[in-house]
Amino acid sequence: MATVGIAGAGLLGRLLAWRLVQAGHRVIVFDSAGGAEPAFDGQGAAAFSAAGMLSPVAELETASPAVARLGLRSVELWRQIVADLPGQPFFAERGSLLLAHRTDLGAAERILARLRQAGDPRVSAESLDQERLRQLEPAVAGVRHAWMLAGEAHLDAVAVMAALYEGARAARWCFGSSVEQIEPGRMRVTGQGWHRFDVAFDVRGTGARPDLAVRGVRGETAWLHAPGLALQRPLRLLHPRHRVYVVPRPGDVLIVGASQIESEDRSPVSLQSAVELMSAAHSVLPQLAEARILRLDRNLRPALPDHEPHFQVEEALVRINGLFRHGWLLAPALVDDALAMVGLAQPLQARRETAAV
Repeated sequence: MATVGIAGAGLLGRLLAWRLVQAGHRVIVFDSAGGAEPAFDGQGAAAFSAAGMLSPVAELETASPAVARLGLRSVELWRQIVADLPGQPFFAERGSLLLAHRTDLGAAERILARLRQAGDPRVSAESLDQERLRQLEPAVAGVRHAWMLAGEAHLDAVAVMAALYEGARAARWCFGSSVEQIEPGRMRVTGQGWHRFDVAFDVRGTGARPDLAVRGVRGETAWLHAPGLALQRPLRLLHPRHRVYVVPRPGDVLIVGASQIESEDRSPVSLQSAVELMSAAHSVLPQLAEARILRLDRNLRPALPDHEPHFQVEEALVRINGLFRHGWLLAPALVDDALAMVGLAQPLQARRETAAV
């Protein structure tokens, strides 16, 4: 049994704590947040604000093939993880829809060309005629072009975050504790001095500055209650200014968001952003006219200059950061690799095969 320190109680920190507790290790987690629950004030873990769309295929528009491969693997891992979590939070693998109005066909064709270049049989985009689109998603209307992207999934991010924390209750959670410095095998906590560990994990996101050149990229979402709309899968709409997505959650909730805003502003959502997001969603889901606004949320996602994840493993120290807008998409695969490389846990698939024998 090893003693492991984790700096950061966001998605990566909770996944690490859950996996390490399962493997029988002693785990201590430090985070500057006031507690485990989301505050939705733009200050806490960005994972709470995420829509929970797992889109390794659609992200090939701008992300590298390596990110897509990690994402496809993570979708499979999420299937296993959610099945083992307390309460089995919502997770669905139904693919997603790429939608384009008549004037945005050129943008769609550029994305489809990128998908074809991926050379991965798991990456596909099926063109849908209007009848097939109505069969899949009766609520979608007013859109000229549509494609089904197989291999994509979505989950309830807030419920999964809560289940990971609940499943790792055996860990010691030190909220209100800010980690100032991390070195191999030790962390310095504000007002407490140095704590020593067999392995230290740094997953602090934007809190890792100045050790990493990480910046915050603002993301904004509108949470809507739309009874009776019954959307089954995420929608990604090509828009002149944004790549707008709509992601369903249990309880007739929809989350509408866009990819990124280059700003570290944590203030509330602006009128312009809210109007653009909801107008774009309404253009393909007319029934949203009667939806009610539950929340306008925002947060900062950690990104590095190249928008690629930072993955550093050395003796007694692991750093994972810069997951950008791919946090939920990449976290399971990166955590799986890190734990295997430092010898603290078997890869999830290997663990399940051993258990089956």
